[in-house]
This record gives sequence, C-alpha cells and structure tokens, in this order.
Amino acid sequence: MNKSKGFTIIELIVVIAIIAVLASIVLVNVTGYINKGKDAAIKGNLASLLTNSTVFFDTNATYTGFSANTTTGCGTGSPIRAAITAAGGTLTCTETATLWCASSPEKVSTSTYFCVDSSGKKSESTTAICASGACPS
Repeated sequence: MNKSKGFTIIELIVVIAIIAVLASIVLVNVTGYINKGKDAAIKGNLASLLTNSTVFFDTNATYTGFSANTTTGCGTGSPIRAAITAAGGTLTCTETATLWCASSPEKVSTSTYFCVDSSGKKSESTTAICASGACPS
C-alpha cells in the first residue's frame, strides 16, 4: 500500500479561499479606520488654524490677510494647508476685516464638511462654503 504524505490540491485551494475572505474583511475595516484617522487630522488642523487666527487678530486687529498668510494662516505653502491636503482634505478660507472662516470636506462622509470660524464655532455641515466669514448654520 502506497501512502503519500502532503495535502491535496483541493485542501490547498480551500485554505487559500478562507485566507482571501478573511483578508478582504480586514482590508475593508482597516480602510474605514484610516479615513477616520484622516478626518481627525483634518479637524485637528482646522482647530489649530482657529487658534492661529485668534493670535493673528490680536496682533493685527483685523483678519484681513490671514487667508493669504503662509506662516500661520491658510496661504499656499502654509504648514496647516499642507497637513490638511496630506490628510486628503481641501482647505477653503474666507475672511472679512472682522470675520474669518475655514472648512474642508471629510473623508468618511465626502458630502460632509468640517468648519471653524472666528466666533470659535466648530461644526459639521453639508454646505461647503463659509458664507461671509461664518460657518453655515
């Protein structure tokens, strides 16, 4: 009697199929957690921008120029704009002399925007644009 040692091709295919199903389940969950992390980064950077705008206003007595400020503001090349872009967001800033607002879309729900403004308001909205320096209601 000849006994062979090892696995049959059917047994190997079944094991590979089980591993593939488990890997796909894990991949879906990990992608969701990555996007939640990116949303947290976007919100954190917008909160930092809110703090920076307060310092800018205290120094200059106006918000005029904050949207173009490349050091602490929303300007092209600013570290906060770069961090929001790296997290997959798109920073939008509006300002008047006495009001300021910034928003960015979220990653988990792309139709939702996170907004901060000069009154200290932090909110989520389905409206992308900050109207006249204030977050949408």
